[in-house]
Amino acid sequence: MTCYYKQILLRWLLAGAAIALMFNDAFAQLNVVTTLCENRVDPLGVPVQNLHFGWETSSQQNDQYQTAYQLVVATSIKNLKAGVFDNWNSAVIKSDESVLVPYLGKSLKPGTVYYWQVRVWDKNKKASSWSRVSTFCTGLENTADWKGARWIGYEDLPDDMRVAPGVHFPSVSQLGNKAMQRPVVPNFRKEFTAPKKVAMAYAFISGLGQYELTLNGRKAGNGFLTPGWTYYDKTCLYNVLDVTSLLKPGTNAIGVTVGNGFYNINRERYFKFVDASGMPKLICRIKLVYTDGTTGDIVSDQSWKTAPSAIIFSSIYGGEDYDARLEQKGWNTTGFNDAQWRNAELVTVPKGILKADPDYPVAVMDSFKVQKVSEPKPSVYVYDFGQNISGILELKVKGRKGQTVKLTPAEILTPGKLANQEATGEPYYLSYTLKGNGVEVWRPKFTYYGFRYVQVEGAVPAGKKDTLPIIQQLTSLHTRNSSPQSGTFNCSNKLFNRIYTLINWAIKSNYQSVITDCPHREKLSWLEQDYLMGNSIHYNLDNYALYRKLVFDLIDAQSKEGFVPDIAPEFVKFDGGFLDSPEWGSSAVILPWQLYTWYGDKDILQQAYPMMQRYVAYLAGKANNHILNYGLGDWFDYGPNQPGEAQLTPKALTATAIYYYDVMLLGKMASVLNKSQDAVAYEKQATEVKDAFNSKFFNAATNVYSTGSQTAMAMPLSLGLVNESNRATVLKNLTDSIKQQNYKLTAGDIGFHFLINALDKGGQSQVIYDMNNRDDVPGYGYQLKKGATALTESWPALENVSNNHLMLGHIMEWFYSGLAGIAQEDGSTGFKQLSIRPQLVGDINSASGTFHTPYGWVKTNWTKRADSFHLVVTIPPNTKANVYLPLKPGMKLFANGKQTTYERSAEKDLVKISCGSGNYIFDLNK
Repeated sequence: MTCYYKQILLRWLLAGAAIALMFNDAFAQLNVVTTLCENRVDPLGVPVQNLHFGWETSSQQNDQYQTAYQLVVATSIKNLKAGVFDNWNSAVIKSDESVLVPYLGKSLKPGTVYYWQVRVWDKNKKASSWSRVSTFCTGLENTADWKGARWIGYEDLPDDMRVAPGVHFPSVSQLGNKAMQRPVVPNFRKEFTAPKKVAMAYAFISGLGQYELTLNGRKAGNGFLTPGWTYYDKTCLYNVLDVTSLLKPGTNAIGVTVGNGFYNINRERYFKFVDASGMPKLICRIKLVYTDGTTGDIVSDQSWKTAPSAIIFSSIYGGEDYDARLEQKGWNTTGFNDAQWRNAELVTVPKGILKADPDYPVAVMDSFKVQKVSEPKPSVYVYDFGQNISGILELKVKGRKGQTVKLTPAEILTPGKLANQEATGEPYYLSYTLKGNGVEVWRPKFTYYGFRYVQVEGAVPAGKKDTLPIIQQLTSLHTRNSSPQSGTFNCSNKLFNRIYTLINWAIKSNYQSVITDCPHREKLSWLEQDYLMGNSIHYNLDNYALYRKLVFDLIDAQSKEGFVPDIAPEFVKFDGGFLDSPEWGSSAVILPWQLYTWYGDKDILQQAYPMMQRYVAYLAGKANNHILNYGLGDWFDYGPNQPGEAQLTPKALTATAIYYYDVMLLGKMASVLNKSQDAVAYEKQATEVKDAFNSKFFNAATNVYSTGSQTAMAMPLSLGLVNESNRATVLKNLTDSIKQQNYKLTAGDIGFHFLINALDKGGQSQVIYDMNNRDDVPGYGYQLKKGATALTESWPALENVSNNHLMLGHIMEWFYSGLAGIAQEDGSTGFKQLSIRPQLVGDINSASGTFHTPYGWVKTNWTKRADSFHLVVTIPPNTKANVYLPLKPGMKLFANGKQTTYERSAEKDLVKISCGSGNYIFDLNK
């Protein structure tokens, strides 16, 4: 930034501050700008008990914070505006609390919309205006709340044909004729006439595996593959949708299509496993609220009509086939003749408890046009969209009735430039059979895949003359969980920006109803990445709702013995380390802690505490003298052999290190929950594990742990297993070893997270830079050099493993916390006490980042020159920050144009300035 523009910006900030001060005595300096219930804006399906509110504020004045609040809840907007707070009036609460504030009002009714507002008092005790009117709709808590709605289907599955949990593909021969049947993908319809004028209408609906709801032919909501994925014998989710705008006066038509999802996976095409929890089924209640205040309900029952849809095959793993000749025009609109349809069956009720889906739905979030079309062999075309994503395709095609187009997606190509699914699950394909009526548009409803390329057979690109169908347009549609974006990053290093994008695409591609490992071959929630990549994901996407769901998936998955499997939902039971590995199951302890540190969520600690206790007790029972020695270890570390189970680090080291971390965290959580006896016991247990760990793995003569691998050295440093007297020497040995290995990456899925963390905390960010600012050895730059557009499963981007995997993306966290300098201080929760600590490394002369905390956006933007440093910071109201700056001898420090005082940091060459919220410009120069 030039000196001239810096002066203009500074004048603007100071002028704004001066104007704010003029009105300080008369007006509040805080305004409520965002209101949240269960951490979402105007949510649908919230619990009737244990409800929480939150809000964000803005201010034109620096160092502003909340001193009190008042929150009111009413049963109607009329009451709210009239000051009749008939559900709750908190009165004025003297508190700075604004995140996950508990509801303490009257009992809430299920399936009901409520209205609320909040106002706050600033540090000068001035009240803000009331926030906008916000709403929430409660969910249905028990069977009676469904008002007689029944589970219905086109067909049912006999109990003796169920396969749940699923069976891994190598063992399916033992199933006989189970999971062989191809389920009908049915349509359901129901017409109704509202007797009065409708003010509001809400649909409470679940279709297993997944469904799509329409009213009068128009889709309800933006969801794709809804509801969220769970282990259906424990939990089944339903959605709440506002369908008011889809209704019309008079007669209306409900239409629902239900697909298989993970509820039924048969033995056709590719499958990771097979299961048969049941046939596609539906339950639905549409609540009508009339203008006179009375209500009515339309519920699923045997009066609904059903028939097969035009989807003749659908598999979450194998693809989808659609025969447009089988379409019944107008089937989901009024006036359709359904005389040939049959009445729906009452089908077997799922075993799982029906709960409202707490998460954002998966949805279409981006699209890509084709970049290149090639013809590697006659009449076979390959479309290149330029970006490897999770998603589906939209096909626009024109041809004759009965012609079929086959679409085979793939991440990479074979040497012959054809679709290569060798590592991603084959065969997977989509097919569309034309009805022969002009330009036809189609996209699959109940499947998805990871791909960059699409191989087209049975059609030709636009512009070619042929008797085959002509593709007018083929579009790549990226689907992911629709949680809001929570951060951005950019720096002057072009390679690091490309690495950021590489990892971000892997995050988005695997951010579904769970955190998947890959969007094709497995689509399973392998648990180690949930916490190891947790901070990296959190900096990019608001993961409160998804991670709470993941915790309940873990609770469902825990066995009676206390162990937590490597995947949750546990759709299929694996063997050996793929069933039970401490580095994976420890998500059961670490995820609740992460939610607490990110959002200050004590409720999840309380709900997960029994699970965490049982898991730690299970690990203790498996330990021999406090040492665990089983599992997968540092998965996919880079050694002399094909990547897989740990090569460079003993499994006992990683398993025992994470066991120690579990015990230590559980002690901290016991303290948060005021369980003092538990806290003391776990602290004692953690000390015993630490002593045993050091006795077995630490060589006091050399100050080296075990094999001296990157993982073996980094995990003890990161997790606090190294005694303080040895810490500096162990860190030096780690960095010396990395330098001796020419800064090559060898740590794997487990270890690399801790390597980044240990180097960062140890003031060795320059080493992180040197290891990753290159493309000549396996690593991020190497993958990019090979053409990757999403992070791959292996450091060398091998073609025989996944090329869209998030598990090695741990440097993402450092981009934000290290280069952009956005983090929170140790001991802070919910980013209440921020740490702004940009790290100056290598050739990087500028970096910027934004991150959305529970209090609002934090922003940093810095530039460095030979004799100066310039930092612009935004700190949200109701928080404070410590800003750490690289003040060299002979330099002066200015804050918002005025020379300022500072205190020396414990870190060499850094000074610390403590400041309140607001906008700041810091300049360091001679």
